[in-house]
Amino acid sequence: MLCETEHYVPLEYRVKWTTLPWEEQRAYDLRRAVFCEEQGIFAGDDRDETDERAQLLVAMACVAGMPDQVVGTVRIHQEEPGLWFGSRLAVHAAFRRHGKLGATLIRLAVTSANAVGCHTFLAHVQSQNVPLFRRMHWQVIREEILLGRSHHLMQADLGHYPPCTTPRSGFVTQARHAA
Repeated sequence: MLCETEHYVPLEYRVKWTTLPWEEQRAYDLRRAVFCEEQGIFAGDDRDETDERAQLLVAMACVAGMPDQVVGTVRIHQEEPGLWFGSRLAVHAAFRRHGKLGATLIRLAVTSANAVGCHTFLAHVQSQNVPLFRRMHWQVIREEILLGRSHHLMQADLGHYPPCTTPRSGFVTQARHAA
């Protein structure tokens, strides 16, 4: 169950590839909450054929150093040798300002693909998220309309994403605390 309170702020988050069935299920639950319920892009469920070959990544809030709940997710997949895509980036609304979770998910997505032979990493990014990706060294290739919404096909500058060979353990990021 996702924490809905505004007062709960974990001290840290672990961002990693899914390794356990509960992590995968909670990632799909979060995607459904964001893309179906909140944004209304899909009716009922956002899962598609890409999920059958994609690797899910999760951001998990930790309690006493242990992963407690999935609060962010993204998926990556190889379309053809060396060409990777990231998609379905979602962070729970209650955690969007807690610890750069979207940026850390993006970083692990690209660095882990880079470690397994990625030469090009692309994503179809909703227009409101383009500034975040630009700050993270992505370039716009073209604007497009997908699922009735404005998107930008963007490409990561792999020079800013050194290979990560330990994606199953991933990264730990600290929570930001309001002043």
